Amino acid sequence: MRRVSSSITSVSHSTLQSVMTELSAYEIEREANIARNRALLEELGLKDTSTSLGLPPKHTPKPKAKPGQSAKRPKRELVEQPPRRLSARLRKEVVDPNETPAQRRKREAEAKKRKREEEEERIAAEEQARLAKRPRTHELDLAVLTEAAELDDTELGALRGIFQAITNVPVTRRIGDVRDWVFERSNQEEREVEMLRSKLGKMKIVSMAKVTDNRIYSSACHPEPSKDLVFVGDKHGQLGIWDARATPDEVTDEDGNVLPADDREMGKCWRLQQHWPATPKSSISCIKFDPIDAHSVFTTSYDCTIRRLSFVSSVSHQIFSSGDTLITSIDLPPSGHEMWISDTSGTITHYDLREGEKHTRRYQLSDNKIGSVSVNPTSPHLLITASNNRFVRLWDSRKLQALTPGTESAGPVDHDYDHETIQTFMGSTQGRGLMRAEFQHGKSATSAQWDPRGRSIVSTSYDDSVNLWELDAAKYDSLPVFPSFKPFSRIKHNCQTGKWLTLLRAVWNPNPDVYPHFTIANMQHSLDIFSCKGDLVARLVDRQRISAVQAVTCSHPNIVERCVTGNASGRCVLWAPPDE
Repeated sequence: MRRVSSSITSVSHSTLQSVMTELSAYEIEREANIARNRALLEELGLKDTSTSLGLPPKHTPKPKAKPGQSAKRPKRELVEQPPRRLSARLRKEVVDPNETPAQRRKREAEAKKRKREEEEERIAAEEQARLAKRPRTHELDLAVLTEAAELDDTELGALRGIFQAITNVPVTRRIGDVRDWVFERSNQEEREVEMLRSKLGKMKIVSMAKVTDNRIYSSACHPEPSKDLVFVGDKHGQLGIWDARATPDEVTDEDGNVLPADDREMGKCWRLQQHWPATPKSSISCIKFDPIDAHSVFTTSYDCTIRRLSFVSSVSHQIFSSGDTLITSIDLPPSGHEMWISDTSGTITHYDLREGEKHTRRYQLSDNKIGSVSVNPTSPHLLITASNNRFVRLWDSRKLQALTPGTESAGPVDHDYDHETIQTFMGSTQGRGLMRAEFQHGKSATSAQWDPRGRSIVSTSYDDSVNLWELDAAKYDSLPVFPSFKPFSRIKHNCQTGKWLTLLRAVWNPNPDVYPHFTIANMQHSLDIFSCKGDLVARLVDRQRISAVQAVTCSHPNIVERCVTGNASGRCVLWAPPDE
């Protein structure tokens, strides 16, 4: 103990001498106690007691990623600020009071030169920033489209492999017949609905992933039957491609440990900046595949352009621009040679893909925004539109040909017919039958769509209703105007999405081999599936894994038990039978 006391005394005296002049009496005593205790522990050999006993060190668990949450955080881009102009006072220039006139002239000349160079740099930076915000109208290859995602050669090669796989065999869009699924007895229809209910009611969540960085605006399933390949458009012009059933890549945490499967995203995702700039001005409003072979995808955007991404060449090029009018939707007939485009000015545009953009014909059918246009697959001359003026209207596009002059000029002609011209034409003998029918909702109509057989129509509206029509195909050409156009079924459905959710739209399953049914999101975080008669077939929900409204829905064109939903955070869910 005498040896212990001597060591303690030496340590305490050395500590006190170093801090005597700076510390108070209390602090001096505290430091002495600390030094005395430290010396005692070292003397008794108790410093590393926990290690010698084999006790595990304390380990603070790191928070796990939520299921479906991306483990890789995107790098935030650093925006270079243009050089700022500073006054001489802020630059703190020191002027020699004894400088000669020659030195002063030299200093002023250098200051003018420096000021001129700074001004040129500022103008160049502003011009570069302005050009960066403009839409890109030139062709974009895959390397440019994925530049923001910073994909390596392996990931880029995997995406090219996906494109090659879906272009090996052309998948033509299939359509039904207006006489399909029409029964004389009601019990036959009930049997078909029960069979459909038994299939779709078994679907569960089999895959989840964050496919895009921002809110999902549109989605579509590629018709390739061997894959669950989903294309998603988001609020900032990003096109997400999700191979939902692919084997996911291994993801490690900060310590290099591989995360378990439940903490990783499912499938593989690629993000392409299809429209530019990456702001809400480039929201992708509609996605359609080429109905001829599905070897390319069309995307419309609020940047007032339509782009076509070819899976064969992996090149995206602009095919149409509406100037400064926002494009809301497009649709193509099964022939695939023409396209109908709707926009916010109430105009629908006919675009023949074989003639080019300079030969488009524009018809302002409404004085308010047309939110959607749909082409009848079996009678492509019949169009259905939904507008903010609350009307769902059925049009016969053959009558619009009477507005076009009989003799075409040698050069390109741009036919543009305003709303007044259309109204005058509808009142004439030639224009009778242009608008075959109309129905007025209580509030703005958000969408209207034909089913795959061209017989049923479903519409959605802000009046919290989903309406259904079933038309007699024999009256398509026999009557210029339908005597009645009232929906036979009206389903009450909450469509009040507000500011932060994508509009709810009823979307038909495009598979013609199954009893017609459509999907629509539910504000209670579920996916509702209804038959063409308005019967609720299934309500898919998972309270444990889904906590947001799945506002955007789509179905696989060739597999019955496949549905995809997407929410406002960019996450997608694949619904399918769990045993598959």
